[in-house]
Amino acid sequence: MDIEQKEKGDVLIATVLNDRLDAHGADDFRKAMSGFVSDGNHRIILDISAVNFVDSSGLGAMVAALKLIGGDGDILICGAAEPVMRMFKLTRMNKVFRIFEQQKDAVRALSKQ
Repeated sequence: MDIEQKEKGDVLIATVLNDRLDAHGADDFRKAMSGFVSDGNHRIILDISAVNFVDSSGLGAMVAALKLIGGDGDILICGAAEPVMRMFKLTRMNKVFRIFEQQKDAVRALSKQ
């Protein structure tokens, strides 16, 4: 799982570079996100604009990262392609995560907290 990271103020932007977030890469994704949180990042934007497929394992890894942060921060999603958005809506994960089309909008929303 390839994840590029950059900081914008106190917000970490984690950009998934793979086109799939599925059972094959979910464990690596979970470990990477756990590392970000362990490093003190509690305000994370997950840019999934390169991802065109997410399965239940991928969604589970995202939820696991959110649980690690707990009430001390948040994870926002941006750049979800239509097939990925359908999966978020089907599983009602769009009610769990705040989802933005553009990264800049997610940064603005998270910076206001």
